[in-house]
Amino acid sequence: MPNHVISTQVPEAVAGRATVVESLEMVEVECVARGYLTGSGWAEYRESGTVCGISLPAGLRDGDKLPEPIFTPAIKAKLGEHDENVDFATIERLHGAELAAELRDVTLRLYSDAERIAAGRGIILADTKFEFGHRADGTLVLGDEVLTPDSSRFWDAEAWVPGGAIPSFDKQYVRDWLAHESGWDKASDTPPPALPEAVVTATRDRYLEAYRRLTGSEFGV
Repeated sequence: MPNHVISTQVPEAVAGRATVVESLEMVEVECVARGYLTGSGWAEYRESGTVCGISLPAGLRDGDKLPEPIFTPAIKAKLGEHDENVDFATIERLHGAELAAELRDVTLRLYSDAERIAAGRGIILADTKFEFGHRADGTLVLGDEVLTPDSSRFWDAEAWVPGGAIPSFDKQYVRDWLAHESGWDKASDTPPPALPEAVVTATRDRYLEAYRRLTGSEFGV
């Protein structure tokens, strides 16, 4: 799949944390692939037995592997707001049947390749999201971040037990702290509290562990 990265040769001030990329006309869809049931998908499933309009078998637990990966897109929200999960028909209506099918097919293909690679390294790729854009000639190109702990849900394969808490190497740790320990009410107008240093460090350690396992090297080396 063509991607937007041109070079990693950047000014010293941003070396190691920036890239030179193509300018694309981005498609305003969060292209989410799920191989496991959890997160917002689990919340919807408990209410309706579906995820983004896709019917799933009864009796699934939080963290269960799905019979096959599913495409569960979201519409990108305004800055500061949550993206909205939608069904495939909505993407067809907004972007046309041909582009919607292309987004779905390439998302699931990329997820399946990545899930297989991660599994061989002791990591479960529960779900992830991709974003795509068009070049001037109409070529669909993979843009934005790809398969990072910010855009993916990584679990330790050895610790995976559906129906309970599953140790993860992603930003779920921060979400859990905000929801259960911070005392913050997300329904209020109060801004979320600053993250304690211990939470920042523990989150970073999880990200670095995911990097080590998936790449076989230390971050920055």
